[in-house]
Amino acid sequence: MLLYPSWRPVIPVPSGRFFPVPGAGPASMARREVVAMVRRDRVTGLFVGAAVAEACSWLGLLVGMAVKYGPTDNEVGVKIFGPIHGGLFVVYLLLVLLVARRQRWSLLATGVALACAVPPFATLVYERWARRRGMLGAADAPARPEPVPAR
Repeated sequence: MLLYPSWRPVIPVPSGRFFPVPGAGPASMARREVVAMVRRDRVTGLFVGAAVAEACSWLGLLVGMAVKYGPTDNEVGVKIFGPIHGGLFVVYLLLVLLVARRQRWSLLATGVALACAVPPFATLVYERWARRRGMLGAADAPARPEPVPAR
């Protein structure tokens, strides 16, 4: 638990902002500990899946382009993976905007996430970076917190 200048306990969130704990004052701080659990919501899970799927579609598109411009001169790979990659690209962009709003990302972090959709496999790098920084919420939060004995 962190103390804010008003001496009220606050809950830190991944965005770096602090929210006061309702009904908690200096007297209640000594009696109990506030446990803040952030769970990954459905949209964030879809964002992670879209980041992985977009990277896989990049791989398929690159293989299709290698076949198209290689010695075989066959356009089947690009015809298959082109529309798939285009659809996943749009889905990834929309999910970035949704997750950025829900998780309260900064404008810079949102812009970088959107820009990472363009280079191949950059969505995977961004997703891992965002997870390490806590920008996606906690994935493996326990179902119930352990009780804390009163002091």
